[in-house]
Amino acid sequence: MALRKSLQSIRTPLIERISRELASGEGVRAGFAEQLERFYDLLEQTITSGDTAWLDPILYDWGHAPTETNLDEGDYYVSFVINRMITLTIEVTREHLTKKDALDLLAAIIPIYTHSLSVVVRYEMETRVAHISSELNKVQDKLQQLDRNKSNFISVAAHELKTPLTLIEGYTSMMVDVAEGSHQSQIESLLKGVNTGIHRLRHIIDDMIDVSLIDNNLLVLHYQPLWISHLIRLLKTELTKTITERNQILTVNQFEGSEIMIYGDSERLYQAFLNVATNAVKYTPDEGTITMSGRMLPGFIEITVSDTGIGISPEHQATIFEKFGQLGRTDLHSSGRTKFKGGGPGLGLPITRGIIEAHGGTIWVESEGFDEVKLKGSTFHILLPTRTEPTDPLITKFFGQFEQSNIESETEISAQENPSTNNTAA
Repeated sequence: MALRKSLQSIRTPLIERISRELASGEGVRAGFAEQLERFYDLLEQTITSGDTAWLDPILYDWGHAPTETNLDEGDYYVSFVINRMITLTIEVTREHLTKKDALDLLAAIIPIYTHSLSVVVRYEMETRVAHISSELNKVQDKLQQLDRNKSNFISVAAHELKTPLTLIEGYTSMMVDVAEGSHQSQIESLLKGVNTGIHRLRHIIDDMIDVSLIDNNLLVLHYQPLWISHLIRLLKTELTKTITERNQILTVNQFEGSEIMIYGDSERLYQAFLNVATNAVKYTPDEGTITMSGRMLPGFIEITVSDTGIGISPEHQATIFEKFGQLGRTDLHSSGRTKFKGGGPGLGLPITRGIIEAHGGTIWVESEGFDEVKLKGSTFHILLPTRTEPTDPLITKFFGQFEQSNIESETEISAQENPSTNNTAA
């Protein structure tokens, strides 16, 4: 009974001192004090009953409470707290109790503290081992995914490079045969086939070079004035033939911000937009719809590319922006930039992300999931900063005089193309 009375007499000053020393901020201190109140309620029960099991629930909670930061940095915070509680308890006991009462209380309470410390250390170690195991599993999964990606890339790249080379080899062989008969029209047709193969091969090699530049932070942007509407108009023109062949519909919605002049690398941004739009065409069945739109946000322009295609499963919505990430099985791979579900080396979207991020923007995708029957579709979001001045002031001076005339020209072209509506479709 005397021990319990002694503990109650030092309880308030002890909790105040521990809270003041070990917790910073009023909010944190209040929450910490609540935990200490709970601890000392159980400590009184332990002293009265002599059974340390009373403390097990709170020790379990404390031992399994470390944050991700504590675990990552290797901190044993709860063990440290209990060690400090022992020291502060000794100090407060000496200050508020007689020598005899202090010795009696410490003789009873120190073994309980020691038990608590050993229990917490065990719980903290269990938590740390579980955390490290989880992190190792994540790393192992990542390494396995990278290994699969590399294997898939080798398989796909071999196929992608072999296809245009086969075209070149075949058409060249036929040209030799036709040349003997001097059939000029046939030779021209064969030359066109050779050129197609060369163009495809160059595109693959260029993508590989771009990935290397992005990986090594060597991608150089050439900032110049541009209008998003110009890039989208060029994109629409380039895709018209493919859209027509696939019986698809390409809808371009004018939006606020597309007409303002910003600075960026127009060639690289066009490449990024084309990759996203081509991806939409590729994974949308014939007679499907692709829609390009956007909006103005504070400091940014958002461009969206939506489709009525097969969609993307949640687990692939992040990996498609990683190098060599593939949707679908590589053993069923077939070359084709725009045919339905046509394959590729898996570099287009990673390159797009690299270009957008180099401009200070970001890209992500939203989709309800993959379904070749229900066609849940996908929407790619591109967020670009509205950079109204280049980093080089000389460029501002050089291009500034053309800004107003270009805006007027853009407005005139827009009015001619859309006399009665703000939507265009191909």
